[in-house]
Amino acid sequence: MNKGLVPMKVRDIRLGNDVRFDAWLYSMLMDNNIAYRMNPDLIASPEQMSFMVHLAPDQVYLPCSDATFSMLCAQNPSVELRNQYNRSWRIIMRLVRSFVPDKAQRRRILQFCRYRFSQYIAQHTLIPSRLVKRMTGLVLAQGHMLDDPWEYRRRESTAQQLEMLALPEIMANLEAMPKGPPPSGISEARRSMDYAEVTRLLCLSALSRDWIENTPSSEEIRKAMDEAYAACESLRLYFEASAGRSGTVLFLCDADGGTLFDLVMVQSLIRMGHRVIFAVKSGFYFYAPTLEDVETDPSLKPWLRGGIVLRQDKLSKNDLLRHLREHRLVVIGDGTRERLNLYRTSVTFSRAWKEADLILGKGWRAADTLLGTSQEFTRDIVCYWRDGNGFHIKLRKHAREARKFSEEAIATQAENIIASMREAKDQGRPVMFYSCVIGSIPGETSTAISLVHAFVDNLRKKMDNILIINPAEHFIEGMDGDDLMYMWERVQRSGLIDVWRFQTFEDIEESFALLGRKVPPQWSGKDSTYSTGCTKEMRIALDVQGKNREMQIIGPEARLFFRRGEYGVGKYFDASIPHQS
Repeated sequence: MNKGLVPMKVRDIRLGNDVRFDAWLYSMLMDNNIAYRMNPDLIASPEQMSFMVHLAPDQVYLPCSDATFSMLCAQNPSVELRNQYNRSWRIIMRLVRSFVPDKAQRRRILQFCRYRFSQYIAQHTLIPSRLVKRMTGLVLAQGHMLDDPWEYRRRESTAQQLEMLALPEIMANLEAMPKGPPPSGISEARRSMDYAEVTRLLCLSALSRDWIENTPSSEEIRKAMDEAYAACESLRLYFEASAGRSGTVLFLCDADGGTLFDLVMVQSLIRMGHRVIFAVKSGFYFYAPTLEDVETDPSLKPWLRGGIVLRQDKLSKNDLLRHLREHRLVVIGDGTRERLNLYRTSVTFSRAWKEADLILGKGWRAADTLLGTSQEFTRDIVCYWRDGNGFHIKLRKHAREARKFSEEAIATQAENIIASMREAKDQGRPVMFYSCVIGSIPGETSTAISLVHAFVDNLRKKMDNILIINPAEHFIEGMDGDDLMYMWERVQRSGLIDVWRFQTFEDIEESFALLGRKVPPQWSGKDSTYSTGCTKEMRIALDVQGKNREMQIIGPEARLFFRRGEYGVGKYFDASIPHQS
């Protein structure tokens, strides 16, 4: 490829600037099976990706570092790319040898893998981590492995970690008082001890694999923890800024394991007042913990106290927030069996990222994916790891334009609306809620808002002494569909609505007439039954009516709404109508 036409960094990838690069990029996305339109049931939609990655409208994200992207773009594979591919091959060979004892079968599987490996790397467009994932799937299929081949290895590892945690050498270093002058007060003492505890547990987590393989001496432990303490100094102000303030941390595990040590650190964060979402793998990925591990490994159970394991891949915003209110520790699967690949993560993981205040990634793999790229993300990210050059910890701040609407902020907005409804009821005024199409037609949101403003304003002129709730008057820039639906459901379930009116086609015709316009083709025949948001609201309306029999529902018949499926993740426009077999 002509180097002059290729972006130098991941954040500079745009479609539409050059047809040759566009063709290469589409091919590369297909080769890595991360092209959404080719496989929408497995790959995250643009709206779901926007929960995690800050993207411009024409921007394309790749789940790799800038260095890897540059190597994939080169006309000829570089030595470093070949080394990464060869490392992937060595991983696969070790995997085969680890669970296939029969030599003839092992030879057959390796020969097949060698053939497929050569095919995969021929175009050198496959991201090395995706190559490992693809080859791992082939190996397990060829070996007829229905179960996790390394489950017993991970169990042995956590048992070893449990034993190591009780070693006097480790406990003495974990429990030692921080060095330096004594603090001047209780608050300063608490901050100092919390900081020392977190840095030591980060060190323990980062070095888990090394220390399991070779038990360190007391002096080696002390030096490693002192090194971590010093490395964390650059982030001390960042850590201390959250002291005394409850936040939500999304923790990303690593393929090197160390799960029990990770959970010891998580329990420390919980003790400090934080909530933790502990993201594990949804299937085999070497020593990385899986959902099966956290449910069945006896060594882990004591460290999961007070937590809950959620297996749902498509947890709603309401349900996730409810679990976070009820539990300080929530364990989820990330939806993948590979290194962090945001395109393949589950809806639950994406929503967990969106609700988190901080993403805490363990290991060099997370650092390579999240810090090695120039692409910006929607949340603050801290990655820590240990390599031949020592202990490292780095912070990446979220994109300046990214905004988080906390549960408290959304709830406050809902409570303000409810307060106005309650005031109207106290004055003897009935309350009407108007459910209408706002974002159900892509590209027509501004038109929809103009229509509902015109219609509701005219309705207020015709109806005396009534409060009409117009959703368009409470539309907040930056909120996605998930945030808005969460806010409105709180309002709708308040029990204060007397009349719930759903938009009809006649309403839309009248609205266009009020604006002095004809009904354009894209609006022809549309009403609230076209909207998946309104469909969800009809279900809520029927549920509320079951508890408040006096509430009136007017508009299209309820049965006409239920042809639509689940509300589109993070969308203003609708999920498609499912085909009936």
